[in-house]
Amino acid sequence: MLKRVLSLALISAAVGGIAVIGPAASTFAAGPGIAVLPDVPEPEGSQFVPGTSNYVPVTGRAATDIRSRQPAATAKAAGGTYVCPGFSTIDDAVPLSAVMDDTFIWNTYAPYKVGDGSGNVNWKLNPHNNPSWYMWLHSLRWIGQGVTAAAEGDKAALDHVTAIVRDWVTDNPYSWKSDPGAHESTMHRTNVIICTRQAVLANLGVETLPDEYSWIDQALVDHATFMINNWGGAGNHGTDESIALFGVGCTLNRDDYMQTAQDRLGKAITTAIDAEGSTNEQSTGYAQFNYSLWGRAVTALTGCGVDPGTTINTRRELLAAWIAHATTPQGRLHQIGDTEVAKTYNIAGTPMEYAASQGQTGTAPSDRVKVYSAGYVFGRSGWGSATPFPNETAYSLRFGGRRALHGHVDHTSITYQARGREILVDSGYSGYLNDGWRPWVLSPFAHSTLTTPKLADANPATKLTRYTVKPTADFFEMSDTPAAGVNRVRGVLIVRKPDVIVTLDRASATTSQQFQALWHLPSDQTAVVTSRTAAVAKKAGENTRTVLLQVPYKGAVIPAGSTLVKQAQLTPKQGWHFPNISTRNAAPTVMFARAAKSVNILSLIVPLRLNGQVSYTTRMSGTTFVMDLTVDGVKTSVGVTGGGSLVRLS
Repeated sequence: MLKRVLSLALISAAVGGIAVIGPAASTFAAGPGIAVLPDVPEPEGSQFVPGTSNYVPVTGRAATDIRSRQPAATAKAAGGTYVCPGFSTIDDAVPLSAVMDDTFIWNTYAPYKVGDGSGNVNWKLNPHNNPSWYMWLHSLRWIGQGVTAAAEGDKAALDHVTAIVRDWVTDNPYSWKSDPGAHESTMHRTNVIICTRQAVLANLGVETLPDEYSWIDQALVDHATFMINNWGGAGNHGTDESIALFGVGCTLNRDDYMQTAQDRLGKAITTAIDAEGSTNEQSTGYAQFNYSLWGRAVTALTGCGVDPGTTINTRRELLAAWIAHATTPQGRLHQIGDTEVAKTYNIAGTPMEYAASQGQTGTAPSDRVKVYSAGYVFGRSGWGSATPFPNETAYSLRFGGRRALHGHVDHTSITYQARGREILVDSGYSGYLNDGWRPWVLSPFAHSTLTTPKLADANPATKLTRYTVKPTADFFEMSDTPAAGVNRVRGVLIVRKPDVIVTLDRASATTSQQFQALWHLPSDQTAVVTSRTAAVAKKAGENTRTVLLQVPYKGAVIPAGSTLVKQAQLTPKQGWHFPNISTRNAAPTVMFARAAKSVNILSLIVPLRLNGQVSYTTRMSGTTFVMDLTVDGVKTSVGVTGGGSLVRLS
């Protein structure tokens, strides 16, 4: 099947003197049909929690440099257009034959016949009780291959996809806000209706929509009205809505729609991506999505004669650097927040190119460690100049404001890579299926943190109280109140050559608690307790193991039974990893536990070769508690000062 598709190459194009990185605006493959932008894959899941408000307040100062060059009608006359944005891979699994049979296919679920074969669909169906499945049904993106076929001259496909779209419009009259799935998919469906309109014109070989299809324009007006009245604000929903609203304005020559969309994009950009490049989504996966989404906004604006200004592209450049720092030596994103295990996009000419290609192409960022005030620390041993890129070590730490949007209660948590593999992981992203797993995945128990299971999580804001970055060791200290009456301070020292993470968790409570320092390990490893103070994790046949040690701090006695391994536990949930929303793997979690009103838990995380050995002795040097370590024959000393700082001494 031939497609007239925009070039997949990402280029820098001069737009009013502004460098724009995004899909090419005028490079086409030969053939019939309509222009379709390259897919921007959506993060999996429905991107909303049914029954809750998804409005994201604007907190940044609005950008004022998005300016119309000319009225929409003039722009259209000059050849301006809103290019069909595509179907974001939702249509990839739904062949034309399934569309023609009214069969919806999404994710790992079996194909499901949602209509009678004539385009008459039962829009109330949700056989899996999954809000994601339901939302993507209402998005209409699944009919994408039918729209493409219709644009290429297939009259039967044209009749069928217009029947499906008209059936949705008839069965879901304005306003559909009371239906969460229909509500949340409005912007996606708007784009599909625009693409369908373009397919009608292409199929019929006309430039003006025939009267028999006038209902399409009325549907677009209704969708524009809905988005005007129900803006999602400064998150990815609101951005998607503004792009779609602009698309309706460009398509129908409505300057008012376009201006509203432009104003909203200007309001949202500085909140969605802050002045350091962090997004407000609290998710590495959604950060990457926002990079593409705001690129799509630039493409839409320029395509219909609007100058996007400089703010959007400046913020995207900052975000590209953020994403590069959030990339592991394996070329994947640190799995933070609602993020599946995902490769970093290789976007030529940006810092993402170097990170995604694992140093093969592009230019390395200049900083080894980046601290973002929004609550992220990304650090690494290097960018592959002296050590092969995949063999560098890397880590992430979380602090900052309370959990919001696509974030988790993961403050003070650590992810860590060394020896070419994951060492400490996040428990991942389970989607929004109402099966009891999302509350656990969101909770501190699904992250490598110090937890207090007796008390309700307070979703705390967490301060980064101090840090130092040195060539062979980085120190960070974070503090918060994770539950009522509980104070928590975590010091983290990341040591290189030898590779060791040292943490000191200090916590106190008004009542006795079972404090648990949790260390989440990859699902491909098996972990066992080897002594009162130690556990070891490894994968059969691999020349790497991870030794996890509790060190008696200042002469304290570590109680028997305080080192445990939890895996595939259901009550309470523990020992799991979700690489994606459809897969749950048993994964070992090592727990260092104490029962007391106050605790000091000193932990060592040591990745080393399979036959490598770890040993240590402790001593006091003045007010500094010193650990003299030997890791696979390499000696180093680490101290805990009287003030609680962790320092490398040798």
